[in-house]
Formats: sequence, structure tokens, C-alpha cells
Amino acid sequence: MSIKQSLNAKWIGAAVGLLLIVFCLVGWYWSMTPNTFSVKKRVTAQADQAAHLDVPGYTMTTSMIMVGEALLNKPGGYLSNDMLPPGVLMDNMPSWEFGVLEMTRDLALAMRKDFSRSQSQSIENPHIAKAVPQLNMDNQAWMFPAAESSYQKGIDLLYKYRAELVDSADGQSQFFTRADNLREWLKLVEKRLGSYSQRLSASVGSSRINTDLAGQRKARQTSPERQEKHVRTSWWKLDNVFYESRGASWALLHYLRAVEIEFADVLEDKNALVSLRQIIRELEATQQTVWSPMILNGDGFGMLANHSLVMANYISRANAALIELNELMNQG
Repeated sequence: MSIKQSLNAKWIGAAVGLLLIVFCLVGWYWSMTPNTFSVKKRVTAQADQAAHLDVPGYTMTTSMIMVGEALLNKPGGYLSNDMLPPGVLMDNMPSWEFGVLEMTRDLALAMRKDFSRSQSQSIENPHIAKAVPQLNMDNQAWMFPAAESSYQKGIDLLYKYRAELVDSADGQSQFFTRADNLREWLKLVEKRLGSYSQRLSASVGSSRINTDLAGQRKARQTSPERQEKHVRTSWWKLDNVFYESRGASWALLHYLRAVEIEFADVLEDKNALVSLRQIIRELEATQQTVWSPMILNGDGFGMLANHSLVMANYISRANAALIELNELMNQG
């Protein structure tokens, strides 16, 4: 090999090495999840008039807008549908984004079915009805249309819905802070948290009794299953499940902070405000800094930590308190 060829090879090697370092640094920066924020302060800052803060639905809708904008405008933007490095090589942040999306989609559905309607015979709000399918776009779609453009359209529709809420002369858009409306959404959240808890707990593998038909003598299911089955989350999926749960908890934390403000009178009437604050406290614990460079999967009582079990603990406690809160909402 000639001297010129040797120098060219060194330059190419140095360029490739520098590019890899840049990718690693950019990937590290893009992996930084948004910090939690005070819903009350953010909503107050966005309100054009102080009177808007007392409009039912203003705080809840604004919290959805803020969470959605944080999803799209965080470092690196929306990454789940990236087709180029370093985004295409990252999986933890896309998992976090999907968790945020799942909680937002559940709330959007509850807004369409319950919060914006007084009774089952009432007409659904057109802005929310259009926003729901926009927010349910495939999270990995990258063109025709791209996922982020669809989500932005959903956020824009939420802005329109909020604008009509504060326009008392319009009267077309409504938000009802009813206990039964809140209860319907909490049921969705219960199932979501229960699923995350089970998936996180399966990091170490366990044998579980099949309880699918428990309590129902005549109930049937499509495909018969064993009475006892071994469940374990794949080693390759541990960090994905962890960050998806973390993202969902991040979004739910802010939505429940909005509920604390929006449904304050209802919660006080049911003597349930303390229960809600306890759920928020448990969800805040899920957002603690992860100091390990990777998600560890030690045995339950082994020498190494198991981050999935720690996360499952906080989510299970939040879900248990959520079930109790739902029972309080059901009481007269």
C-alpha cells in the first residue's frame, strides 16, 4: 500500500470514528426525557385571562396539549419513525414516546365518549371526534402522512376545542366535571397500569394461575389455555417495557395533576382528594433518575438490582390506590 493510500485510509478511519462519536453524543442528548412540570403554573401562564382558569375543561385540555407538544418538541423531536441514524438505532426513547401516546389516546377517547358529553344521548364534540383518529395514527408511520404531522393536527383540534370552551357565547363545546365521567376514564387507566405492572413483573419470570374466567361459572373464552403458565418478558424487551411504562407514568402524572385542579369540588365532595394525591406521589417516584447506564434485570432477591420490579412496585401501588379512588367516585 502506498503512502498516499495509507493516509487516505487513516483519514477515512478518523472520519468514521468521529462520526460514530457524534452519533453517540447526539443519541445521548436525544435520550433525555422531558422533566415533569407543574400543570397549574403552565396552565396559568397559557391562560389569556384569569377567568379562563375557572372554565371547566380548560385545565384538562391544556394538559393534553402540553404533553402532546412535549412529545413532539423534546430534544430530537419525535423519534419513533426516524429512518436515519442515530434515531433509527434508538429504542428506549421510542418506547417512552409510545407510553406517552397510549395514555394520551386513552384520555382523548374518554374526552370523546364522556368528558365532553353529559349523557349517552348527547352529541359528541366534532373537534374531539376528529382529534381521536389523528392521535391514533401508527406511531411508526414516517410519510403520507408522517406520525408527527398527524399528532400535530390532533393538538391543533384540541386548541380549537379549548377556544370554544372559553367562548361562553358559542355553547357548542362542553366539558362536564361529573364523577361518573371521571370514573369511566379511571377504568381505562386501571387496565393500562395493570398491564404495565404484569409486563414489568415478568422480567424475572413466574408461574401464574389462569384467572381469566374467575368468578364467572358460565363464561367461555375463544381458545382454551393451561390452568398454570410460565410468563417471562424477553431479555431483549426489558428496557422497552421499562421505558414504555415510564413514559405512560410521566403522561398520567400530569393528567392526574390536571384532574386535581379540574375535579377539585367533586373530589372534596367524595372525600377523595387525599387518595388522588397519593397516586400522584407514587407516579412521581417512577420518574426518579436512573443512574445505571442500562436497565438491570437481577433476580428478585439477588445481588443486582432489578429496575423493572422497582417500577412495577410503584405502578402497582398507584393502581391499587386508583382502584380505591374509583370506588369512592362510585359512592353517593
